[in-house]
Amino acid sequence: MPIYEYIQGPLIAVSPAEVIVEQGGIGYNIQISVHSYSQLRSRKEALLFIHEIIREDSHDLYGFFGKDERILFRHLISVSGVGANTARMMLSSLSPQEIKDAILHDDVIVLKRIKGIGTKSAERIIVDLRDKIGKLDESVQFLPGSDNTMRHEALSALIMLGFGKSDTGKVLDKLLAENGDFDVESLIKAALKKL
Repeated sequence: MPIYEYIQGPLIAVSPAEVIVEQGGIGYNIQISVHSYSQLRSRKEALLFIHEIIREDSHDLYGFFGKDERILFRHLISVSGVGANTARMMLSSLSPQEIKDAILHDDVIVLKRIKGIGTKSAERIIVDLRDKIGKLDESVQFLPGSDNTMRHEALSALIMLGFGKSDTGKVLDKLLAENGDFDVESLIKAALKKL
């Protein structure tokens, strides 16, 4: 389980590959993608969602302007042969949505245009992530109205408790369709009775 969720503070230095964020008198060197850089370059302060990778010889922090980019990064590095630098290269070459679209539409040619991605790597990424990315996109399409945030919070909490995303989402949707009179806590409790 990662230790760091996010870091917020003044941007001391910003480049297309990395930023330095000051927090508590310490400057954190954080690797970023060009996609995140485009959101950060004109800012004096930032909040970055963090993914840390600890190895014997290094302790690297990767930062993302949005949670969706971090989720996609984590999916990419779960593919055999795709390391953090390759995933960052992908997110620097294409937007997160372009990568998702290429995966969902089996577009090997688009992925092969990225430096370091050959035919076999592109095919493996598509095969390994097609279902995950499909579910990721479905999970963003919440029910209309104010239930969206409540459903998302309840779903996140239940997933953290160890329940599967797909089954949990169906239970939450059914509960919200039957009775819209929930707050987050009561929705979670009702879902726990049915899971």
